[in-house]
Amino acid sequence: MFNNRPHHGGNLAWAAQVAGCSPFALLDFSASISPLGPPPSAIAAIQDGLLQLAQYPDPQYAKLRQQLAQHHHLAPDWVLPGNGAAELLTWAGRDLAALEATYLLTPAFGDYGRSLRAFAAHQQAIPLPLTAVASGKIDWLTVVTQGLMHDPARCGLLLNTPHNPTGLLMPLSVLETLLSLFRLVVVDEAFMDFVIPSEQQSLIPQIARWPNLIIVRSLTKFYSLPGLRLGYAIAQPQHLKRWQQWRDPWSVNALAAAAVTVLQDHDFQQRTWQWLGEARPALFQELAAIPGVHPLPGRANYLLVRCDRSVTALQQTLLQRDRILIRDCLSFPELGDRYFRVAVRLPEENERLVDALRRVMT
Repeated sequence: MFNNRPHHGGNLAWAAQVAGCSPFALLDFSASISPLGPPPSAIAAIQDGLLQLAQYPDPQYAKLRQQLAQHHHLAPDWVLPGNGAAELLTWAGRDLAALEATYLLTPAFGDYGRSLRAFAAHQQAIPLPLTAVASGKIDWLTVVTQGLMHDPARCGLLLNTPHNPTGLLMPLSVLETLLSLFRLVVVDEAFMDFVIPSEQQSLIPQIARWPNLIIVRSLTKFYSLPGLRLGYAIAQPQHLKRWQQWRDPWSVNALAAAAVTVLQDHDFQQRTWQWLGEARPALFQELAAIPGVHPLPGRANYLLVRCDRSVTALQQTLLQRDRILIRDCLSFPELGDRYFRVAVRLPEENERLVDALRRVMT
């Protein structure tokens, strides 16, 4: 059973079988979901939307698109909601497959490879230097451009910021330079909401300048609603009209559409930034004090950690002894069995993780 490990975090059914307990008894650090939600505003919106279950959703999602567009000060036809970011990445993969090659910063979120393989896209890896990642100082532009084997004007670039799994934030100036080089750039900003607004490096305000830019966002991580599956893409309308023709007519269910009201929950947003601003550096420092455990700096709600021993064995020990699930990085070939990723959770939960790791590593 342990060999049938999942490729994504949050697989509590698998972890519970390894731990020999109920999934509800596990403390999950493998999925990078906010521990503060779902916010009451989302629950109330979902309850109010129950009556809509007797009707098909509007296949154009006019109201939902208007709400999302208003939040970002855009016209509705510049926004397309989807069944989580994963569905939208699928259509991005179809667009990218039409190009000569698609470049990926690696290690990369595994779903990028799935979306590109689905349409037989030609993939080219751009490895991030892990020593530079550990220092938090990366010459992003040099990393991306020095190993190009194709003319970028005929190629695509697929990346995320904050980067998964390192949590590093790519500067806006670098992103704009890359947009001037590549034929199509798809930027996954699924974790950007976790960065306080004054420090975000989002390309959304620049979308009108770049017809070759597609941005993918998720509403389920920040608001702790992964079961609802709600994401959206922002791009100039010609991209999104084509995607709308490709996909199923009702990809977003009525309850997910109702939950978009969380965008107006400013109290929850402030609580999230305050919690993360305190909890992430505290967890980083406590992990760094454990012998054989080396966390890397990041700006998202998770930390990538280098480990001096087998993470496969460490994960099994934590599950069976402490009922704690960490995210191994075996699905990131560049990282292998010496890295793991942990979500930042509530202080008392983070302390439970630190105590368990300290017992194993010392």
